[in-house]
Formats: sequence, C-alpha cells, structure tokens
Amino acid sequence: MRLRSLTVTVPVLFLAACASPSAPAGGAEARSPYGLFLAGQAALNDGESRQAADYFERATRSDETPGLISERAFTAAVLSGEIEKAAAMAPVGDEASEGAKRLGRLVLAVDALAAGRGDAAYRLLTSEEIGFPHRTAAALLTPWAAAQAGDMDLATRRPDVPGDKLVEYFGMLGQAHQYERVRRYDEAETDFKALTEGPDAPPMLVLAYGEFLERRGRRTDAVALYDRALATYRRDVALSLARERALARRAAPPAPSVRQGAAQAILTPAAAMLAARQSQFALAYVRLALRLDPERMDAWMMVGDLMGAAGDVEAARSAYGRVPKDHPDYAAAQSKLAWSLQGAGDIDAALDTAARAAEGGDPTALLTLADLLRSNERYEAAIAPLNQLVESSPEPDWRLLFARGAAYERMGDWPRAEADLQAALALNPDEPDILNYLAYGWIDRGERLEEALAMVQAAVDANPRSGAMIDSLGWGYYRLGQYEKAVEILEEAVGLEAGDPEINNHLGDAYWQVGRRDEAVFQWRRVLTLEPDAKIRADAEAKLASGVGPGAAGAAAQAAAEPAPSTIAR
Repeated sequence: MRLRSLTVTVPVLFLAACASPSAPAGGAEARSPYGLFLAGQAALNDGESRQAADYFERATRSDETPGLISERAFTAAVLSGEIEKAAAMAPVGDEASEGAKRLGRLVLAVDALAAGRGDAAYRLLTSEEIGFPHRTAAALLTPWAAAQAGDMDLATRRPDVPGDKLVEYFGMLGQAHQYERVRRYDEAETDFKALTEGPDAPPMLVLAYGEFLERRGRRTDAVALYDRALATYRRDVALSLARERALARRAAPPAPSVRQGAAQAILTPAAAMLAARQSQFALAYVRLALRLDPERMDAWMMVGDLMGAAGDVEAARSAYGRVPKDHPDYAAAQSKLAWSLQGAGDIDAALDTAARAAEGGDPTALLTLADLLRSNERYEAAIAPLNQLVESSPEPDWRLLFARGAAYERMGDWPRAEADLQAALALNPDEPDILNYLAYGWIDRGERLEEALAMVQAAVDANPRSGAMIDSLGWGYYRLGQYEKAVEILEEAVGLEAGDPEINNHLGDAYWQVGRRDEAVFQWRRVLTLEPDAKIRADAEAKLASGVGPGAAGAAAQAAAEPAPSTIAR
C-alpha cells in the first residue's frame, strides 16, 4: 500500500505556469523547474522522499520557481528526515498554504528543541498559529520546551487540550517525568500509578514506572510490577529484560533527557496518526522524533514500516538495519527485514537473515524463521525452530502446535501431524482452521469420515466463503460415496477458488463418478495449467494418461463398465 496522502493533484494551470516554454527538445525539460517538479512529484508519490527532496530543492533554485514547489520541497525534506534542511525552508508568508505553515512551525519548534533553544521552541509551540492537526503534538512537547528553557513551574504543568484524551493520558506521563526531574518523587509516583492501574496497562508505561522504581532503589516493587505485566504480555522482550535487570540489581536506565522525553512525546501522536491511516503525518512526526533522539529504535521501526508501505523497500531495509543486536527490538527488526527480502524474491538472503536473528532463541525470531521455511516449502527444516517454540512456551499454545502439525503433514509424517493437530484442537475446540485441517487429513485418508464431515461442516458454518473449507466438505461427501452431493459442493468451492489446483482436481474426480466424463477431463487438464505441486500434477497426469478415472475403485468400475473414452488421451 502506498502513502496515498502523498499523492498530489496539481492543477493544469499551475503546470502551465511552471513550464518553461523555451525548453529545448530531447529531454532538456527535465532540467527546467517544471521537469524537476514533475520528477520530484513522481518520486514523492512512489514513497522515495529523499530523492523527491533532491528534485524539489533543485527546482527551488530557479528564479521562475512558484511557491508550491517550495512547499513540496519542504514536505519532502521532512518525510526524508532532513529536518534541519526542512526548518531552513519552512513555508512562511501569505503565498504559502495554511497547512504547510502549521507543519512548518512544528518543524521549527522541534528543530529548536534539538538545538537546545528551549525558549524559541516554547514560543512556537504555544502560538495559536500551529493549530489543527498539530495541537496534540504541540501540547505534549510544550512541557519539555519549558524544561529546556529552565522554567520548571511550566514544565510540571500537565498539558490540557479540551476533549483530547491523548493529551490527557500521555500528558500525565510527561508530567510524571518532569516531577522526577525536580525530585518531587511522590507526585511522580502518583502519576505513574494512575497510568499503570490494571493488568492491561501498555508495556511502555509499565516500563516507565518500573524504571522509576528501580532508580529509587525499589527493585522488589519493580519486579512485582513487571511480573504483573508479563502475566498479560508473556512474550514482551523489553519487559522480560527489565525484570532480569531488576532481579540482578544492575543499574537502572537513567531518566529521559529533555530531548529523549520530547521524542517520546511526539511519537504518541505519530502512532495515533498511523492508526487513523494518516501516513504522511505519521511519517513526519516519526522523523521529528528522530531529530530529537536519533537512537530511538522504535521510531526507526516505524520508519521501516511506513517506508515499506510506501514502496520504498531500500529505505525500509535501511531503517530496520539501524536496530543493533543488543536492543530488545532487534529480533522484530530482523524479522521485518527478512520478510522484505522474501517479498523481493531473495529467498536465500531472507532465510539467512532470519536464521541469524533466531540464533539467540528469541521467540519472535524463531517464529519468523519457521514461517519463512514453511512459506518456502522447507517443512523439515521448520520443525527445529517450531520445537524450540513449543518447548519454551510457558504454557501450551495451540497456534504453535497447529503450525508444527501442518509442517509434519506436509512432510508426509501423518502420525506426528495428527497428534499435534489433536492437541491444538483440544486447546481450542472451535477454531475453524484446526477443524478443517485435521478433518481433511482424515477424509483424504478415508478415516473417521462421519466425524470428519461434522468437523468440516462446523468450519464451513464459521467461514461460509472459504473455498478451501467448502472443498474439504465436498471431498468428505465424495469419500462417503455421495457423488452428486460432492459435485454440488465442489462446484461451489471452485466458484470461490477458481485458481486452486487441488479443488479443480477434486471436482474432476466427482464429475467422473457421476458420468460427466468430458467435464472431468477438462478439469484435470485445467489442473495442469494452475501450477500444481508435484503430487497433484502426477495424479492429474496419471488420470489423463490411463483413461480409467480416479483411484483403484474408479479404475475397476470403469474397466467393468465400458472401454476408456478417447477423450482421456492427451
């Protein structure tokens, strides 16, 4: 998915005004302001914000340059992370659009904070001119600007934007940090406690409170807090590492600096913008956070996600690569990098990246490695990381058992597959995917047919538009010898999944059994055009070559009934 908000519709009259009527033929137009603008716009629409920034900047050097090109240059500089350059070209004056000027003021404020000019940042952030949609970001940043300017009375005031729950909630986090900075520890703890009440408190807030407790020498309280959170977020790496640190009585992380606190503050509205699918603003805010704190790894992860969604694969990979090995987000970053390589068709590099990340036993990395191996049909190799995950899980996890059972089934080891699938079903009896997978295994082997058919029917009832599940149901009726019923259901499955070779193969078999031989041959021939796996291809080719229909029973019935029709031959 591209960053659709980056796509700009440029009025025809503006393009005409931009064009250089004297530009010579033969491609020289690309060096005119008009050509550079178009090149920059194309790069921006493709998510290549750094390249776009270069084109726009070159366009602005011309005396012919209209104001809109300057705005595009500013936007591209922000999105590519060149915040100092963006601050130098922040739109001002009556000719600039109001939206660009508001973002420009926020950029100027952040750049001032990053440069240690808290007074200037505070004046910009408290100006009414910032306005919508940047009020939330400005409100959360304001106390940090006040702190940098040395006014701790203003810094410890909780920001207030009427009706803005984000400011109300995360403004309390900022206030807690500011109270700690001025050694008003009781008031800081009151805020931290309010933010982390209940078992579902977000891990980032639990970590903030826990680190505060560790800094106060209250490691036992910190461990209890981490334990409570880990009961809900069992696989959270950062929480687990914090618990280990507190138990080992190692030094607690220092309280956030002004720049670090401001970076965290602006990431909050960035996440809200991302959730609201305002990708351009989300990326702009994350870039601003990195201007304040370039070592903020969760921000680099967000850059990777946003640039990947925009289609700039290289920028995404570069962002994920910024996360160092000793960081809690390293495994997640490497997992995203591996899937990026997989998506680009570089299978060996994807698997190598995933394998290196999994060497430390991180659950996220192990799961990525297993999923990549299964995606590339390397089922036997996938068993080892899946075994590690199953054995290290604090309690049985049906998803892991299901994944391992599916890998065993694809390897041809049905006894182990059946055991894992039954164990997964015992943990989650109503899960349609398990019901369908286990039941189909029985159906395909002619075992426990009545029980299997009931299981598949339950799966279909839960997912009535699943061609794969409807195929399992039709194949169950086929195995029971109810061929007319099987044809009816398998035709529905093909209608939903027309390109699935296995479903088409099944329908061909069902057509054959009800005497619709020409249609059966058509289906088997169609199977060979749908990139079937080796087993399905061999089955379809054998039926077409032999002329005796599906299976030994079908062959015997056909031999007794009539000569093989010539239409079977290729």
